[in-house]
Amino acid sequence: MAWKRYNSNPTYQSRGDCVIRAISKVLNFSWDQTYIELCIQGFLMKEWGNSNNVWDAYLRGKGFTRKVIPNTCPDCYTIKDFCFDNPDGEFILATGSHVVAVINGDYYDSWDSGREVPIYYYERIIY
Repeated sequence: MAWKRYNSNPTYQSRGDCVIRAISKVLNFSWDQTYIELCIQGFLMKEWGNSNNVWDAYLRGKGFTRKVIPNTCPDCYTIKDFCFDNPDGEFILATGSHVVAVINGDYYDSWDSGREVPIYYYERIIY
């Protein structure tokens, strides 16, 4: 359960593209491919590719299921806690203002977001 520095942005920027970076990590796609596919999804839905509705539809189309973090400790359950509780699997966590990839208990981000509090997550189900 550790933070792994990850930034798939070709210019290594980290400004408002956390959805693209997280999805690209879990799907093993380039930043460019992920960006283009989210834009296409957004075009089809007539919304911006980075909006919650768009990347929700995109992930569900890729076989992810969305789940809510239990409300037992809404201000203290962190990304690090989630990683500890989920040592296996591929997830995309959303905090309300940030999105991060979690793979087999490690979280991948351009900065150490482990103290952020997730609200919901997507789990990739592989058959």
